[in-house]
Amino acid sequence: MSNKDRYQLWGGCFSEEPSAVLRRLNDSLAVDSRLYREDIAGSRAWARELHRSGHLSEQDNSAIQSGLDKVEKDIEKELSQTGRLNDPEEDIHSVVERRLHAHAGDAALRLHTARSRNDQSATDTRLWMLTSLPTLGAALKQLIEVLIKRATDELNIIAPGYTHLQRAQPIRWSQFLLSYAWGLRDDVMRLEEQMGRLSRCPLGSGAIAGCALPIDRTRLAWSLGFQDITPNSMFAVSSRDHIVEFLNWAALCGIHLSRLSEDLIIYSSQEFGIVRLSDQFSTGSSLMPQKRNPDGLELVRGAAGLLLGDSFSFTCVLKGLPSTYNKDLQSDKEILFRSYDRLLDCLKVTAGTICTMEVNSSRAIRCLEPGMLATDLAHALVRRGVPFRRAHHLIGVALRRASELGVDLQGLPHNEYVAISPEFGTDKELASLFSWESSVEQYSSAGGTGQQAVEHQLGALKDWLRGQPPCSPVPRPDETPYPCCLK
Repeated sequence: MSNKDRYQLWGGCFSEEPSAVLRRLNDSLAVDSRLYREDIAGSRAWARELHRSGHLSEQDNSAIQSGLDKVEKDIEKELSQTGRLNDPEEDIHSVVERRLHAHAGDAALRLHTARSRNDQSATDTRLWMLTSLPTLGAALKQLIEVLIKRATDELNIIAPGYTHLQRAQPIRWSQFLLSYAWGLRDDVMRLEEQMGRLSRCPLGSGAIAGCALPIDRTRLAWSLGFQDITPNSMFAVSSRDHIVEFLNWAALCGIHLSRLSEDLIIYSSQEFGIVRLSDQFSTGSSLMPQKRNPDGLELVRGAAGLLLGDSFSFTCVLKGLPSTYNKDLQSDKEILFRSYDRLLDCLKVTAGTICTMEVNSSRAIRCLEPGMLATDLAHALVRRGVPFRRAHHLIGVALRRASELGVDLQGLPHNEYVAISPEFGTDKELASLFSWESSVEQYSSAGGTGQQAVEHQLGALKDWLRGQPPCSPVPRPDETPYPCCLK
């Protein structure tokens, strides 16, 4: 189709066509063709409302509804075959209206009565988000399920926990996995919390001042699946807060995935060797045959920066815009779709990587060393009545003495401990402290790495996934714990 056949929703007072360079910057069909279903759904609802209000005849409404059905099938077929639309129009709104005219005749010319592309585009985008964002929520829940399954199956694996990337204390491997599961659960809840503000229909707001026809906007909103209407016409066509909110959310979710990826990348290195990534989510080197590179996780880690950049860049677009609609806002869909697609891929890659990786439990144990039980020794002194600050100092003295003798804490002779402080107790009492199992089991308080505390976390997350009330981490004294808290 040539440019002379191009259908424009404007231009009556213009004697010349836009320049080619402006069209390259202006035309958005390559991006917003993704909204064809939403645009057609909005047009169907708008035609019905025009008909109900007496501004569209039964005959014209029927022609429009039938024509829109044909347009939807035509576009769907074309996109499935070629992946793009080759229409010369500048955006999906113009394409739908021109194609509708071919099927419905002059009835199509009445469809845009009292409607603006401003409220039309804003409605399309919100509709797309309402139907698409739950897919991200489902992908997040699937990742959480993968983490829960591994945490359940690998409950008895003990591994080193790190602070400052230095060995800190022994923990259950499950505790590490669940630390990310809880953060991702918060991401799901934040996503769901956005939906109420998102589910407000702008249609019927016109270009800026509202609709001059007696349109029932609430009925219109409900017919499209919205919960409410936007309360102000100028706000309706100019606000992109819902997109900023989503982009900020996507960036935070990406950061969580990036941190998880970084941990797994470190743990998969030969220096750590705690995990081995599957062939499906690893790549090799073009030069070094022995290499197994964690490219999937590295791409997820890199994507977090891109998601953060998209969030920041669109916020910068909004800064300083005068009211109400400005063409700067056209960039919202490009960034929205890009961030959505990128995050969805990252969630799938992360879930696949964790689902298929192998955990080397014996290697995890070998990464532990007696110095990581220094805090346990301090706690033992505290239980014998030694103030913690003094206990901390005594363990420090023991560490220094062990270093002088070229041994670790476990190898430091009992008489050396007693010389530092008699509160260290008998040789047997001291030896009993050097146990990885005993170490993790003492952290039995809610949220801790003890087995019962971890099982409580697993129960709470499983209940949440099933839609049941979550277990209270710390039930109040006057409350009866939920059943999953009972043993």
